[in-house]
Amino acid sequence: MATIKVKQVKSRIGAPVDQKRTLDAMGLTKLNRVVEIEDTPAARGMVAKVKHLVKVVD
Repeated sequence: MATIKVKQVKSRIGAPVDQKRTLDAMGLTKLNRVVEIEDTPAARGMVAKVKHLVKVVD
């Protein structure tokens, strides 16, 4: 299955708990960390929820 690379570009400090948990679920724990996740509707929904904190990279 296809994958997408997601990079955390903004700090989680001050973000609501549910957004912090979403970052944890994606495996993003530190700033500028890049993870590769499967491109599923659930993963796209997680990216959309924290779109102001992350960036999809090529």
